Amino acid sequence: MKKLLTTLLSLTIALAPLQVAQANDQKVLAIIDTTIDSSKIPSVIYEACFAQSGANTSCPNGSGFMEGKGSANLQIVPAKGSLNNFSHGTTMTQTALLTSPEVKIVFVRIAHVTPNGSMGVSNPESISNAVDWVSKNASKYSIDAVSISQSFTTATNLLRCTNDRTIINAVSSLNNQSVPVFASTGNDRLTNQVGFPSCVSGIIGVGALAWSKNTKLPADYTIMSPVTNRGSGLDVVAQGEQEIGSVQHTGTSIANVIAASLYVNKNTDRNVNNFIGTFSKVLTYPYISK
Repeated sequence: MKKLLTTLLSLTIALAPLQVAQANDQKVLAIIDTTIDSSKIPSVIYEACFAQSGANTSCPNGSGFMEGKGSANLQIVPAKGSLNNFSHGTTMTQTALLTSPEVKIVFVRIAHVTPNGSMGVSNPESISNAVDWVSKNASKYSIDAVSISQSFTTATNLLRCTNDRTIINAVSSLNNQSVPVFASTGNDRLTNQVGFPSCVSGIIGVGALAWSKNTKLPADYTIMSPVTNRGSGLDVVAQGEQEIGSVQHTGTSIANVIAASLYVNKNTDRNVNNFIGTFSKVLTYPYISK
């Protein structure tokens, strides 16, 4: 049973150029999300893809699994649907790099394109398989933490919280390797339920904080965002807002990747318990002015 923690994570993000770290000095975050064009983001050091079987457009190699350069790319422009949905993975990666510019990314794509051209990530099995892949490759790619900014709250999907052995065993394996898994609790305004996969034992469920003053300094992110799903499985909260270009992104997805990036950047001893503290402990970090 998950221990409820109430750690406060807050940071003002600084823009900085992306630089390639030395191999022996890399801090690596695995991001499990929709899609990304790694050719435009040098910090992506490896990619994999898990797509729904039988989807109109699966992984770039035409199958349900692929790994290596270009695996997470979207091969076609959808004829219908929202490109913003497909860009969710890019937004999460940009947020991670704004939070911790030196972090390297292993990106695992879980999105496919449906026959009508819209995005499909309605199969949580892809998430479970992605976490399993990360657990088996964490040492190979020196992965320090995992970020999953996805949440499913249907009754069928919530059954996976306790009966999906693939993700349960994979999370346990990652924890045994001192690699924490962060997952957003979801933006459904539920007061007694978090979504899958944040509900899985061993995953750190992340909620979003909204800002309470006009200055938007880290100390001002003190109000729980009303969209945050809460209840057993909500373990930490983080700043749930990030401006990228002229677009303001909000919610538990943003909070989750910020929390995971902060962990990778700040926690040099790879001991998650030292980072998240205890029930009553509050952690704050020095902020960097824009």
